[in-house]
Amino acid sequence: MSRGTKLDLFIGAEIEQGWSEVLERRSEVAQKNKEPSKHLLVFKKEKRRGKVVTLVGEFFLDKESAFSTLKTLKQKLACGGAFKDGWMEFQGELQEKLKTALQELGFRFKSK
Repeated sequence: MSRGTKLDLFIGAEIEQGWSEVLERRSEVAQKNKEPSKHLLVFKKEKRRGKVVTLVGEFFLDKESAFSTLKTLKQKLACGGAFKDGWMEFQGELQEKLKTALQELGFRFKSK
């Protein structure tokens, strides 16, 4: 192909067809705030940069109550953490300690 000529490709979608719209990730039912006893939480364990991270979720709380819950859990467990996309991330392998701390706050868990 020589310089200056355009490559004519047809992919099959046009901008007017709405393919570029980004849809919301969560459904509207899931975005409603739930009380702690209505949650069914799940644990996940990941390795990031060689360190273990414990994930707990999915939480359906507003930002203020989610961050206050996160703050109390981090103080109880003496670890770092973050709240992202409805999941709480904690540094370290803390599944058993997290489970007891969250049960004290009134949260429930899915049985395996």
